[in-house]
This record gives sequence, structure tokens and C-alpha cells, in this order.
Amino acid sequence: MSHQPYPIEFAIKLADTAGAIARTYFGTPLDIISKDDESPVTKADREIEQTLRTLIETERPDDGILGEEFGIKDSKNGLTWVIDPIDGTKSFTISRPTFGTLIGLCQDEKPILGIIDQPITKERWIGQSGLPTTYNGKPVTTRKCPDLKQAIFGTGSPSQISDTDSTRFTRIEKATRYAVLQGDCYFYGLMANGFLDIIVEDHLGIYDFIALVPVIEGAGGKITDWQGNSKTLNGNPSLLACGNAELHTQLLEIL
Repeated sequence: MSHQPYPIEFAIKLADTAGAIARTYFGTPLDIISKDDESPVTKADREIEQTLRTLIETERPDDGILGEEFGIKDSKNGLTWVIDPIDGTKSFTISRPTFGTLIGLCQDEKPILGIIDQPITKERWIGQSGLPTTYNGKPVTTRKCPDLKQAIFGTGSPSQISDTDSTRFTRIEKATRYAVLQGDCYFYGLMANGFLDIIVEDHLGIYDFIALVPVIEGAGGKITDWQGNSKTLNGNPSLLACGNAELHTQLLEIL
């Protein structure tokens, strides 16, 4: 069953709403509350997600919701919104604008729409299945880097991807041009714009990656888990994103 056209205007409304809240908190001291998994969360995270959930429940009551802070509401129509109110909370709390709000939409298990929104620098990437990714309204494409030795590699931190294999980060770093760290969701926007070629991450929640899939794929890249499987609502916590399929194949071998 097709749900075309996708509710893109509503998704944009969600991003605009989240951005307005984030801007009121950015650059001000915030208490960081440790959740059960010890990840940082702030009042801003919770206010953004609760506000977006209320909008969805009011205007699209049959849609499901999966959020970082307040759990799951089951879908009645096969559509599920996936929300990360502030991806990169640590960056947000120290006024480092590599954070963003991630808003994704799945049809059954498949991501079909994604927004990466950086409300401070006012940068927004929108990906929709079957359409080119846009950056502030203009189509963008990944860099077609065929040579692994010229590829720029990004990750959250070496320890994030090396805890189960102590040489993994070193293998990738040696095979590529150089590595950059701690870019949060902003790295994926950079990839869509052609400034970053490879991203490797692990220990991600579903809300961390669903919105990224349509953005990267719509820009010409490839994004899977470390086994080459598609990223879906049932996806595992590993992630490999590359600007093109050739690099992706090479990285799967290194991983």
C-alpha cells in the first residue's frame, strides 16, 4: 500500500517547531540528567520531543511514534515517526553546533523520509524516497570518490567503533586520507554535500539513524549496517555510510 505523497509539509512543521525550542536553550547553562544508560539528556530534549509528539498525536493520530525520550506509540496505518530531539546532546550543552534534530518517517519498517535540521546555523537536509536530497531547498550529491586513499573518514570516536576490535579504527584510518571526529548528525549532512566520504559508527539507537537513511541515499550514497544490511526499524546498532557503492564495498571488507 502506498502512502504517497509523503507528508513532507508536516515534517517541515515538526522541524520548524523543534528548531524554535532549541534556539531558546542554545548557549545557556543546562542541567544534564543521566538516564539509565548514562547518556546525557536535558530539559531541551524532553520539551522538543513532547511538543512534537503532541503535534503528531493531534494532527496525525493514526501514525506511530518512536522517540528517544518517551518511547513508542504503535502505528495504526503503517507510518511511524522516529524522533531524536537533539542528536549530539553533549555538543548542544557546550554550544557546539554539530548537533541537530532528526525527524524520520518509516512506512512499515522502511525509512521513507528524513530531515537533519541544524537550527542555529539554519541548515536543513531533507531526504525522501525516490527524490534527490536537498540542502536548504537545493539538490545535493555526495562526492564520487573512487579511491579509498583519498577518502575522508568520520566517526564519533575511535573507542565507539573499536570496543569489539581494537584495531578497527586504525585499519580504517590507515586505509583512508585522514579521520575527523565528533561530528554528530552534522557529519551526514556533510556527506550529502560532498565533503565527507565515509562514516562508521556503532552503539546507535533507532532514533539515531532512521532520518539519515533517506538523506544519504537521496544524495547518491549508501548506508547499511556493518554486515551490509539495510537500516530499518529493526536495524542493529552498527552503521556504515559511504558516498558511493564502490567505497562501501571496500569498507565492508575492512570492517
